[in-house]
Amino acid sequence: MFLSVFDLFKIGIGPSSSHTMGPMTAASRFLEEILGNDWPRPANAKVDRLAASLHGSLAYTGVGHGTDRAVILGLTGLIPTTVDPDHSDSVIDKITLEKRVTPPGHPSYRFDPAVDLVLDKKTPLLGHANGMAFYAYDGDDQLLLKRIYYSIGGGFVVSEEELQRLKSHGETPSSVQVPYPFRNAVEMLAMAAESGLSIAEMKRANEERHMSRDELDAGLDRIWGAMKGCIDRGLSQDGIMPGGLKVRRRARQLHDKLQEDWRRNKPNPLLANDWLSVYAMAVNEENAAGGRVVTAPTNGAAGTLPAVLRYWLHFHPEADQVSIRDFLLSAAAVGGIIKTNASISGAEVGCQGEVGSASAMAAAGLCAVMGGTPEQVENAAEIALEHHLGMTCDPVGGLVQVPCIERNALGAVKAVTAASLAIKGDGTHFVPLDAAIETMRQTGMDMNERYKETSLGGLAVNVVEC
Repeated sequence: MFLSVFDLFKIGIGPSSSHTMGPMTAASRFLEEILGNDWPRPANAKVDRLAASLHGSLAYTGVGHGTDRAVILGLTGLIPTTVDPDHSDSVIDKITLEKRVTPPGHPSYRFDPAVDLVLDKKTPLLGHANGMAFYAYDGDDQLLLKRIYYSIGGGFVVSEEELQRLKSHGETPSSVQVPYPFRNAVEMLAMAAESGLSIAEMKRANEERHMSRDELDAGLDRIWGAMKGCIDRGLSQDGIMPGGLKVRRRARQLHDKLQEDWRRNKPNPLLANDWLSVYAMAVNEENAAGGRVVTAPTNGAAGTLPAVLRYWLHFHPEADQVSIRDFLLSAAAVGGIIKTNASISGAEVGCQGEVGSASAMAAAGLCAVMGGTPEQVENAAEIALEHHLGMTCDPVGGLVQVPCIERNALGAVKAVTAASLAIKGDGTHFVPLDAAIETMRQTGMDMNERYKETSLGGLAVNVVEC
């Protein structure tokens, strides 16, 4: 099994990897299919109008997650990696006014968001809770092409055919031959014992099978640079976050208070937890505002891992650039196992699959750079994941704000605690990581759909929106 570190850590925009980045990517894929020859079309037929429909969780919480905006931007040819969040509003306003999109390399197509973009809450697509369909019509409004895509978490998008192959063969979105093809934690530990390598070293060897060491290091540095930039921007911003809940940003105010206490040398036994929380909240406030973030492994859980990594740099004098790379590689190894054997999608298994996975990845990364053995790293990941089992995804108003922002902060605190517990042991423990992952998968399958990113249960219905 091989899932690249750059599959798990993708630079994009908020507020959601599955509801924003995924649909934008799907729209871009549909444009590519229109230009391709892999579909039958009548002689001289030309695409004149585009349309899209959102289903399941994408329909229920699409507006709050910016899914409608993401589809519109995607149909202009924009992609999550390069789209400028600061100019998105003007692009959408132009399309809404002109009722047309003109993607690069395409003719101009009719597309009226008010008519051609439908949030269909009545017709679920059976493949996955995050389903969407795209349509291309000729000038007489005769359907020429229809494609269904699923956003399966973390920005990953698959077609209907690709999803069936995933389900039947267990294939991963990115499959190449690697020297350490561990599919689960048992195999990972066995390969580490046989090779004498750390988890980060095995992951590095896998990555370097299809890129140079310099390319890998530059990519890892770019990922951390984007994470750090997101933290810094979040710590500098203030005001009300968009969406209608009127939730105010708090990270800057908390950061200023911590800085003041630091200058005054005021004793604070909770200092590390406070810094962890403010770092995580800074990221998720940026995410909620539609800013530039890194899936870690999702946007909804984007703050946990960067907060723990920033904590490592803040409180540990031995931290350096090499350790940052090892942190990310170790975290990605655990994240790949979780995604392969369970899910990182809140719409599929609840928030245990998002913040729970992020906390496990962060715990593994921190334990690794603190000198943990592979067994201790696996133990740290297990502790963090075990204590997120059963966590629902119930965003108030369909927005990635309440309880998501604070939930990332607590996920970071749990990750550091898990790493600390694991590093003080010898790696032996009662519950294997693979058992915790399988439990998460089973719990997610049993979980009522109201608690899986639909905003139909939990806090989403018991908190009055103000």
